[in-house]
Amino acid sequence: MATLYIVSTPIGNLGDITNRAVDVLSSVDRVLAEDTRRTAILFRRYGITTPLRSAYAHNEAARAEDTVAWLDAGETLALVSDAGTPTLSDPGLRLVRAALDAGHEVVPVPGASALLAALAVSAIETTPFTFYGFPPRGGKARAERLSEIAGLAHTAVLYESPKRLPRLLADLVESCGGERRAAVARELTKRHETVVRGTLAELAAYYDGEPIRGEVVVVVDGAGGAAAPEPAAAHALARSLLDAGERPSAVARTLAERLGLARNEAYSIALAESEEMGDVD
Repeated sequence: MATLYIVSTPIGNLGDITNRAVDVLSSVDRVLAEDTRRTAILFRRYGITTPLRSAYAHNEAARAEDTVAWLDAGETLALVSDAGTPTLSDPGLRLVRAALDAGHEVVPVPGASALLAALAVSAIETTPFTFYGFPPRGGKARAERLSEIAGLAHTAVLYESPKRLPRLLADLVESCGGERRAAVARELTKRHETVVRGTLAELAAYYDGEPIRGEVVVVVDGAGGAAAPEPAAAHALARSLLDAGERPSAVARTLAERLGLARNEAYSIALAESEEMGDVD
């Protein structure tokens, strides 16, 4: 029975590779890589000369057939992604399933993980947590995902591209409320590594118009991270703000910011109090 090794590689700093990973990558018959050019840099650093073959999203189905054929022929293989662990928001799942379906062994070689590194330094509760990978870019799927995160009682972890980070943070403020705690980890283990912690409102303001580069991990506290405000307190605050002459839309923003309410919940409270007082926005 031949073996397919799932090998974690550095997420930035090339020193973050295990001795076992180097040994496995040096000893297998061939290595399947998401980007052979990226992996070649790592190989040169550690003097690894194993033949490389591409295995990325657009050729994964065909490469799964090749993988089974190589394993059937008695070869030992390793799978790597550009960084971190294959199959976690990276290609590789089809290869794993194909190898197992063909009766071969699949063995993990763990190592660096952007997901775990960001979670560990976020200062947010680490267990339990749910990893969502990259959020849907739009439509019903995105709305449902944001709604799910808003109601999640424990920590959520997401990946996002630099160019889409400001929009994600703005959408999280809208769905979760501006006071929800969060952290944005960028360029982990690299020279320009940064971890910015604060409320979602603070992070959204920080990254609004800020040039962003590199891989990004977003950690969001659960809805249970802070006690939910009593409904009576939210309604009382809304009434006092309306009495002071603020319009319902402004009251909703204040409720969301001060009490950590989701924007739609805050607006419903503000509108209900406004209608009861005979005011219209």
